[in-house]
Amino acid sequence: MIDLRLLREDPDRVRASQRARGEDVALVDSLLSADERRRSSGVRFDELRAEQKGLGKLIGRAAGDEKAELLKRAEQLKTDVKAADAERDAADTETQELLQRLGNLVHPEVPVGGEEDFVTLETHGTHRDFAAEGFEPRDHLELGQLLGAIDVERGAKVSGSRFYFLTGVGALLELALVNAAIAQATAAGFTPMLTPALVRPQSMAGTGFLGQAAQDVYHLDKDDLYLVGTSEVPLAAYHMDEILDADRLPLRYAGFSPCFRREAGSHGKDTRGIFRVHQFDKVEMFSYVLPEDAQSEHQRLLEWEKQWLTSLELPFRVIDVASADLGSSAARKFDCEAWIPTQGKYRELTSTSDCTEFQSRRLSIRVREDKKVRPLATLNGTLCAVPRTIVAILENHQQADGSVRVPEALRPFLGGREVLEPVAK
Repeated sequence: MIDLRLLREDPDRVRASQRARGEDVALVDSLLSADERRRSSGVRFDELRAEQKGLGKLIGRAAGDEKAELLKRAEQLKTDVKAADAERDAADTETQELLQRLGNLVHPEVPVGGEEDFVTLETHGTHRDFAAEGFEPRDHLELGQLLGAIDVERGAKVSGSRFYFLTGVGALLELALVNAAIAQATAAGFTPMLTPALVRPQSMAGTGFLGQAAQDVYHLDKDDLYLVGTSEVPLAAYHMDEILDADRLPLRYAGFSPCFRREAGSHGKDTRGIFRVHQFDKVEMFSYVLPEDAQSEHQRLLEWEKQWLTSLELPFRVIDVASADLGSSAARKFDCEAWIPTQGKYRELTSTSDCTEFQSRRLSIRVREDKKVRPLATLNGTLCAVPRTIVAILENHQQADGSVRVPEALRPFLGGREVLEPVAK
């Protein structure tokens, strides 16, 4: 959530952010009104309580008609204090509910607009010319079936659409990618973490995934637990309700977990293969830093993502995501999109978001520095979303006979394999 003092001091900035997100600008005025009622009712409650306490002392010293009048006033004060207390609680509840609906403040350099209004910051690598090489590229599903690596038919039989099995070299490729990603993150100073896949409501809400993203979240009603769509959630909640000493920062974690998403808003989109699925594994980077270090940390996370994609020898571009395409927690977000030959376009493989103090305020995570306590900043960055990375590797490194060349950096994690060969039928 944002700082209420900032809202009071510069409401136009918050209105502009809401407008850039394509979200309800009137929410700002509703929140300002609720906050004013919360503060004024709090002042009235304090004044009535002070009068009530003072009156108690007077009653003890009074007698006769004076005491009767004071007792009458005390009875009225009792009613008024109770009403003021209820009014204060109601206004506070309304303020918090409205505050939870407000997105993070969009960074001033973020391009304004929707999904297609991103700005391309840089491009890496070159697209292969398959025509010049003399063959038509196969898509990842056809390649995966030739290699005995992907089985979507049995995935659908067992679990339904958008589920799959990784088999043989497909399973080995996932394990290689995860181990390679964790190795890179560990070398960069991240602490590797295996995180819970089920979290409590306060963890999910605290990271901002029960607002605009709620339709994509799986909820277990009986247990009141949520399946995470990213290990960002348990990594953010890891220090919930804690005060961290400034000399411990930055704290960097690399979490590996299964991820679950309904993909409720993507019916009929990317239904072939394993590009957009309901369950997948992912390695996620997460940083806790001082607020003034957040932007430089954001660039570091992006550099680590670029290092990863470069090591896999994938052509990719980096985009600055437009304002209306940001998640509610992100002030700014960079995506790395890999070239997918059979689609003829770039598709998101990794992303990194600067969430400033938005999540730490919701999760009550603070930093102690020079005897002062304040919210810190949190950032996240996908290092390896496994299925999409497999898609990009298969399509970009395929050969005419249906085999797939293994990127050199991945070979030590695949027992030295240089090529993935088609399996005999």
